[in-house]
Amino acid sequence: MASILSNFAGLLPGLGRRGNRGTPKMTLGLPSIWRAKVERTFIAIKPDGVQRGLSGEILQRFERRGFKLVGLKLIKVSEELAEKHYAEHRERPFFKGLVEFITSSPVVAAVIEGKGVVATARAMIGPTNPLNAPLGTIRGDYGIDIGRNIIHGSDSPESAEREIALWFTPEELLDWQATIAGWIYE
Repeated sequence: MASILSNFAGLLPGLGRRGNRGTPKMTLGLPSIWRAKVERTFIAIKPDGVQRGLSGEILQRFERRGFKLVGLKLIKVSEELAEKHYAEHRERPFFKGLVEFITSSPVVAAVIEGKGVVATARAMIGPTNPLNAPLGTIRGDYGIDIGRNIIHGSDSPESAEREIALWFTPEELLDWQATIAGWIYE
């Protein structure tokens, strides 16, 4: 990318200044999220999202944000997997309903990767209750109620690690380099 940028030196102000390091630096005052470390998160498009044909639109939002798909599958969730996924809610009165809903129809399970992806994906998804989710978030745009809120996203790096291991084998996750990465991350 440095050679591409050097072709524009002199044409665009500030581009191509090398200083002591020999490569152009383009911080451009980017928010700290772009300086965050690369991580992975788990996303599940729930039965209501799949049935309504929203999977492509939802995945496209993450890709347009600069995140990379590293795992993707359509799955009929077993009761065992659902119970493991929602284990933290086992004693809650809505646990049975969660399990019944997630096992009622296919789910799109995905792993996305990028800098600060856990926090950014949660912000893109919006609050659990779509009625409290701002327009522009996935739940704000497509969610109907708290029980049909379209999507699940890991709420922390630790949850992401646990959920990815639960839903995907290591062989189902790909390490690959997007050619556009140099334009997104520096």
